[in-house]
Amino acid sequence: MFTNRFNKNQQNAAQAVSSYEHNSAWQLIVKGSSMRLFIMAMLVIPSTALAGWSLYEIFLPNGLTGLEMAQLGLGLTLFAWLCMAFWTGIIGFVLQLFHIDPLSLSKKQKAPSENIALKARHAVVMPVYNEDTKRIMVGFEACVRELMGSESAANFDFYMLSDTRDLQKADAELRAFSRLQKRLGSYASQVFYRRREQNLHRKVGNLKEFCERWGGNYEAMIVLDADSIMSKTRMVDLARRIEQNPDTALVQTIPMPVRQDTFFGRFVQFAAHLYSPMLATGLSFWQTDSANYWGHNAIIRITPFMQHCGLPTLEGRAPFGGEILSHDFVEAALLRRAGWQAYLLTDTTGSYEEVPSNIVDYAIRDRRWVQGNIQHLGLLNVKGLKMANRLHFLFGAFAYISSLILFCMLALGTADALIRATSVPEFFVSEYQLFPSWQVARQDMMMVTMWGTAALLFLPKLLGIVLALIQRREQFGGAWSLLKGAAVELAMAVLIAPLMMFYHSFFVLSVFVGHSVKWEAQEREGRKVPWKIAIKHTQLMSCLAVAWGVTTFYFTPSLFMWLLPVLIGMVLAAPVIHFSSSSELGIAMRKMGIFIVDQEVSECTALKRLRVAMSFFAISQHKPEVPALPESLWVAMPEQALHEKPLPMRPALVSNV
Repeated sequence: MFTNRFNKNQQNAAQAVSSYEHNSAWQLIVKGSSMRLFIMAMLVIPSTALAGWSLYEIFLPNGLTGLEMAQLGLGLTLFAWLCMAFWTGIIGFVLQLFHIDPLSLSKKQKAPSENIALKARHAVVMPVYNEDTKRIMVGFEACVRELMGSESAANFDFYMLSDTRDLQKADAELRAFSRLQKRLGSYASQVFYRRREQNLHRKVGNLKEFCERWGGNYEAMIVLDADSIMSKTRMVDLARRIEQNPDTALVQTIPMPVRQDTFFGRFVQFAAHLYSPMLATGLSFWQTDSANYWGHNAIIRITPFMQHCGLPTLEGRAPFGGEILSHDFVEAALLRRAGWQAYLLTDTTGSYEEVPSNIVDYAIRDRRWVQGNIQHLGLLNVKGLKMANRLHFLFGAFAYISSLILFCMLALGTADALIRATSVPEFFVSEYQLFPSWQVARQDMMMVTMWGTAALLFLPKLLGIVLALIQRREQFGGAWSLLKGAAVELAMAVLIAPLMMFYHSFFVLSVFVGHSVKWEAQEREGRKVPWKIAIKHTQLMSCLAVAWGVTTFYFTPSLFMWLLPVLIGMVLAAPVIHFSSSSELGIAMRKMGIFIVDQEVSECTALKRLRVAMSFFAISQHKPEVPALPESLWVAMPEQALHEKPLPMRPALVSNV
């Protein structure tokens, strides 16, 4: 049955290509894709080698000890990661500055043709699990009303796919959906609610069951998260991109954080709005048609998804065995290895999400991601993966492992300095030596290495600020408001970096020793972290920092001064967590023009619908009936053999330049 459906879709796609070419429709163009990773390698490898050489020159004069060799090895690994991120940002800056499309390397690609009406039907799906009923229902309705009454309304059906285990919340969902259907009138026939009695395989199983039951009705599905909001323009645009690019199976948008009131939430929101366009452009440059999937705010062609994205249970024990946790990276890689294209849109309009409002909730979310991303290291040898997808796996894991590497480097450097400070130096290491061997400190190389590292870390940020000043300052409330926000963002980023380094290091170690974590619903609305909770989550870190600081200050004051930025963040972790979770402080910053973002300057219709509806939401007091669902077309979604060639492979229909 799969083969018949696939062949039929192939024929339809070929006919669509002919029709679209006849009507001069828009299609994605990628130039020089085979050279992009080579270019990145030619930038990253020499940069890493130069950084490694500078470390070597610092250690060499007094002879390399075992601790210094370990630092050198860890440093090379860390610099490779930093250089990749650095050059991604630099390329994104250049392309954005000169308005160059990262795929075609010409001026901005044309938008999909609006003269060609949507021909296929598409589903908008929102998987939910034990979420706040008010927030998910209001957000879901906002997306529905964006398309309701539009010229494309008949092409979209909406599904809320509930995996909620909490019976009280499940009942609230059903009652709220019943009221929603009454408000939607005749359009309610295109809006559905389904709750699984058993939530097998988490979100993966939820979407799999939807595809198996109803996927045959639709060309593609737009996947939302429980806190996602998308505008009508963006949803229709995604559908057009899928229909007008028959080789494309995945288009990922950049979900921009919105609706934040706490200081920390607004800090994260502002940073995302400020830097994301530049960084996404650089990322799109080297990944080209092998983009990653982030699990939501994306459109996926259903037939290839069903053919190639049935995830197996991995052999062995955690962290590399068991169910695939961060499934989105893997699904994008499996689509690409089967010959389908995946793209990242660098246009940030019309796609929104919410972020954790405080550092504790942010760290809890990261703990889940650490476990899922480290598991990807065991999938690097999957047969047929594209190099860009292997890099997604590697970098996704290294985003957290790099914190442990940095922590180990600091610890080894401290141990080395303490050994030297408490040992009597040997000036005559040979029996017949006439002149002493003086200890040499390469202060010049130390300063060069320090400033070079600072450039790797902060130059992309500074360029992102410059780019926003040139092209988007009005979106941040003007140049002065942008500069104020950027200054506070830089200071906050430096302050919380040691805190996140400690958390990520601890999470990585806990994953490697076999500690697993439950993937529960995350806190989405703002909440202030009490002192008791803040101290509970930071007391070990702060005590370690105090002991570290006292020891280094006593034995080697110069090292203490180098470590001071790290130690301050760790010692002040509890106050930082407590005060940054304050909504009062966040709102005060907004009144001062700090952390302003575009949707606060000019709010889009979808977010306005959400904001207004949050004030009037109510749940029906009448026991509703279970809503009707479309007829099931049941088609099984086969499990993939990761070490075999995927079948059927996608033959190229569109020859890109």
